Amino acid sequence: PDVGAAISEALACGTHFGASHQGELRWAQKIQALVPSAEKVRFTSSGTEATLLALRLARTATGRTKIMRVRTHFHGWHDHMASGQNSHFDGSSAIGLVPGIAESTVLVDPEDLEAVRDGLAGGDVAAAILEPTGSSTGMVPTSPAFLEGLREATAENGTALIFDEVVTGFRVSPGGAQGHYGIRPDLTAFAKIVSGGVPGGALAGRADFFERLDFDITREKGIEKVGHQGTYNANPVAAAAGLAALTKLEATGACARANAMGDRIRAGLNDAIRAAGVPWAAYGTFSVFHIFTNPAGREDVSPGTFDPFACGYEELRGNAPGAAHKLRLAMNVNGVDLTGWPGGTISATHGEAEIDATVAAFARSLDMLKADGEL
Repeated sequence: PDVGAAISEALACGTHFGASHQGELRWAQKIQALVPSAEKVRFTSSGTEATLLALRLARTATGRTKIMRVRTHFHGWHDHMASGQNSHFDGSSAIGLVPGIAESTVLVDPEDLEAVRDGLAGGDVAAAILEPTGSSTGMVPTSPAFLEGLREATAENGTALIFDEVVTGFRVSPGGAQGHYGIRPDLTAFAKIVSGGVPGGALAGRADFFERLDFDITREKGIEKVGHQGTYNANPVAAAAGLAALTKLEATGACARANAMGDRIRAGLNDAIRAAGVPWAAYGTFSVFHIFTNPAGREDVSPGTFDPFACGYEELRGNAPGAAHKLRLAMNVNGVDLTGWPGGTISATHGEAEIDATVAAFARSLDMLKADGEL
């Protein structure tokens, strides 16, 4: 209700002023209060735009051209992110790109710090970017040790570290994944929660990276300014929704409640898997859950022993033939809609009753799949 009321009030005043406004400043100040690394904030209209701006500023600040990315991690649909997320894992160019873009991208496997160090050794990588809890909301997880090693390696090589917290920002904790892990990136991209569920995004980070956007600083130093226009960047409606949502998150403990329900649903799903005698497992972190359907037919998979870090990204992203689709259909029949990967995200409005109902629906769905000969 608070976010809806803020949107309604902002709409009554206008959707675009053609200038900066007080709501934009308050929104940025709230982000700075919550996010450890947010010395400066620049607003965009989407997460894709935020990561695009991050790369532009990183290349400008370092004078380098290459970008390091982790295979399967998603950072929007712009040209620099077109290969290595869902296809072209060999680094070849996706369709529609001009020559040279894919060649300027260094792809590394998840959790491969040796490949990170090798890729940075040439001193030509402007930035390394990743989703701090892993790709697809942690389906292919990232360990704290990898984050720490990546922060160390990028700092040693003068490479900017960019956290894409479009998903994790203000979900993992009020300060995002970086607040939880205590790891400070140079730049952070935000969207989704940051704008209270309406279109919007932001880039935050070290002040020196933002100097090239500043009219006064670039004029005083006699350096070229980076252009960054956007009609609806920081528009009054997004600013009002974002400020209201972040204020609510900070004041109510919503992240902690959602994370607790994440623990509860993963435990309940694994109990149901164990009771059904199915070689699957539920896993995940914080307020997210994933269901591993064992596409390779591993005999050693069980809820008590499953370790996603022991699997490659191809296996984690795969599914036993037909399993994900039929599981989702069965869950729909039983009154619950899962995300198709399969899995889901928990919000602060999900309480014990909703979690327990989901687990019960999952148990019934496993029985249906067994009766259908799928398990």
